[in-house]
Amino acid sequence: MATPSLCQAAFAVFRQIEPIIVLEQLGSTLFDTALQMVVRDRTANITDPGHSSEESQQTAITNFYMTYNLIIQFTPVIPALVLASLSDRGWRRAPIVVPLSGYLLSRLALLLVVIFGLPLKLMFAAAVVFGLSGGFSAYWPGIMTLASLGSTAADRSKVMMKVELLYGLTGVVGSLVSGHLFLVYSSSLGNGTVLLSVSTLLNLLCFIFAAALLQVNRVNSENSEESYHLLSHASRYTPLIGDCARVNMVNVVLLFAAAFLYDFAVGGAIEVLGSFVLKSPLSWTAIQVGYGSAAGCGIFITSFLGVMVFRKCVGDETMILIGMLSFAVGIYVMSFVTTTSLFYVARLLNLFALIPMPTIRALVSQQVPASRCGIALTSLQMTLKVAGAVYIPAFTKIYQNSLTWFPGLVFMISSVITVISMIPISIVGCRSAQKQEFMRIQGD
Repeated sequence: MATPSLCQAAFAVFRQIEPIIVLEQLGSTLFDTALQMVVRDRTANITDPGHSSEESQQTAITNFYMTYNLIIQFTPVIPALVLASLSDRGWRRAPIVVPLSGYLLSRLALLLVVIFGLPLKLMFAAAVVFGLSGGFSAYWPGIMTLASLGSTAADRSKVMMKVELLYGLTGVVGSLVSGHLFLVYSSSLGNGTVLLSVSTLLNLLCFIFAAALLQVNRVNSENSEESYHLLSHASRYTPLIGDCARVNMVNVVLLFAAAFLYDFAVGGAIEVLGSFVLKSPLSWTAIQVGYGSAAGCGIFITSFLGVMVFRKCVGDETMILIGMLSFAVGIYVMSFVTTTSLFYVARLLNLFALIPMPTIRALVSQQVPASRCGIALTSLQMTLKVAGAVYIPAFTKIYQNSLTWFPGLVFMISSVITVISMIPISIVGCRSAQKQEFMRIQGD
């Protein structure tokens, strides 16, 4: 009797969204380390007239990632919007299943590049396929939409942060083992084949689970969503009258502006960070790259713990400001990193840097009914895509031009932009506090 019950329990677990998140993130962290090391190895012998070997390699690496990431930024726009529309029409699994097919094909493409020695430029075609499937722009809003529909309005911010926590914990595990797996040989095929084989298998399992088993859970919280306004911590418990009171377009625009600026700053810094650690004086190996990625994923954990602590005593806007300040300070220190230990100090200062985006997403999701939640979150993701289309070439060129005299300049610029992104959130906080005070006076 115990065996059928155990099988039923396992089947029930595999129908939830958590196994999808774990398998996808494990596969992605292994893939990211593999791609970074393959690009480094393929550009090792590149030389440009008038430049040192390391400068030439750094230019080649950053040029590859600039093109690769621009493709990933642009191609998913229309597919992601189409998938979001399908999601809001009832096809909630579509924004998850379809992108996972692109994840699987892109992992398989890099595996073939390594095994058969194919040109690295084949990965540009893989990026196109990945983008046309909707990519992360469709997948992550799809995940967040399912998480939102499976929670009440009052718990939505907490639930989204739990999703981010699981994503981060899985990333830490995947990153820690990725560098070691990269060095494992598979017969005579060379470094990376075992790592990429495991990554491809994980993505295959993830795709199968999402397509065949994933279940959409929905909590009936329409009434609470119509009655509560979550733009501030205090207003969570204040009933509002009428649909117009629930939707505040000025605050929505401010939230989108803050998300754009913060993503611009964070994305721009991370865009060159992978290349930065491969050059001297750091000159990281595959194992160190994995550990560095694990440190980045660990920020998911510290950010989640920060939310659990801060939400008891401060509002959502204040939590966002704390997270932004954390990133601004840490990335400023990164400007002067010359040793691996100082790198980890800078990352430690980023411990709350992931609080802003999921909190902003949670706030935005409260401004629309559940039937439009998918398109709202995808529209926010498209706004971040516009930011990426700008910061990818901008930060890449700044890094290349400052490589010989101050390679940390891009991190300093990122810190300044982060401080600017705090302004819209501060305005939202002031507006929410004023509205809360006005309603309190009316109530008296």
